[in-house]
Amino acid sequence: MRYAYYALAFIVVAVVSLAGFRGCTSTRSPIELFDDMVRQPKYKAQGRSAFFADGRTDRPIPANTVARGDLQVDDHRYRGKKADGSFARGFPAALPVTHELMARGQERYTIYCAPCHGAVGDGQGITKAYGMTATPTYHDDRLRQMAEGELFATITNGKNTMMPYADKLPADDRWAVIAYLRALQRSQDGRLDDVPAAARAQLGK
Repeated sequence: MRYAYYALAFIVVAVVSLAGFRGCTSTRSPIELFDDMVRQPKYKAQGRSAFFADGRTDRPIPANTVARGDLQVDDHRYRGKKADGSFARGFPAALPVTHELMARGQERYTIYCAPCHGAVGDGQGITKAYGMTATPTYHDDRLRQMAEGELFATITNGKNTMMPYADKLPADDRWAVIAYLRALQRSQDGRLDDVPAAARAQLGK
C-alpha cells in the first residue's frame, strides 16, 4: 500500500512538472492541459488591425442595418401614423389595451408626466410652484378630440416647452401612457350610470 502512495506522489510531481511549474523562468509557453480558451486569436475592442485598410478592429455598421427585433415596420405602433402619413386614431392592433398596459401607463405617467401635468391631468403638477405656468390640462376639448397618434408624436418628439421623451419611454410605454391619459380624461367626465350596478356599492368605500 505504501508503494501505491509513492507511485501516486511521483505521478503528481510529473504532471505538475509537465504542466509548466518548472521552478525557473522560461521564455516558452507552459503546457496547458485544459486551456479553456484563455488564449485565442481575437481582436480587442477599439484595437488596431493590420488586416483592414483603415487599421481599426471595430467595423462601421453597414448602411441601413437594423438590429434584430427592431425593424419597426408598423407605422401606427412606432410612429403613430397611418400609411398615408396622417395621425392614427385608436391603439395599434398589436398592442391591445389591457389591465396590464393600463397599470404600466399609470406607473410611467406618475414618474414622467405627473410632475408637470398633475396627478389627474389638469396641468397642476408640482412644477407649477416653480413657475411652470404653460402646462395645458388634458381635459379641454382640443386634447380630448386629438388623435392618439398625435399624442404619441408629442410624447416622442416634444412640443413647445415639452421636451421629447422617446429616450426615456419605449414606444409601447408611450402607448401605455396614452391609454392611462384617456382613462384620466374619462374619469373627469364619468357618470354614475357608467358604473356597472354590481360595482356601485364600492364607490362609497
